[in-house]
Amino acid sequence: MKFEELEVWKRSARLSAELYKWFRETRDYGFKDQITRSALSIPSNIAEGAERDSKKDFLRFLDYAKGSSAELRTQIYIGLEVGYIENQTAKAWLKETREISAMIVGLMHAIRKSHQTSLKTET
Repeated sequence: MKFEELEVWKRSARLSAELYKWFRETRDYGFKDQITRSALSIPSNIAEGAERDSKKDFLRFLDYAKGSSAELRTQIYIGLEVGYIENQTAKAWLKETREISAMIVGLMHAIRKSHQTSLKTET
């Protein structure tokens, strides 16, 4: 399966683009850079892992993507607290990052399960 076909990649790429648009005019360049980088890291790691030659590598990059999702969630909380993000927008983004994280975990479980199944059929 191509990474572009993965729903978790589509949703995380869409979220990343949304964050870039939201912070386009922000003058706090440190915050803007950090939050957009963590958002960009999620779909980028999913894509990079999917293109690797092993399931082990894919799992490692999915783990990175999950970590980036937690990082992004933290930055959303901070952005809300300092007034950079409106309450409704923050709630929507927090919900989306939680769902993306859950999707990543589900994909990791599916990969591990398929790996175990392939090992059983090889013996």
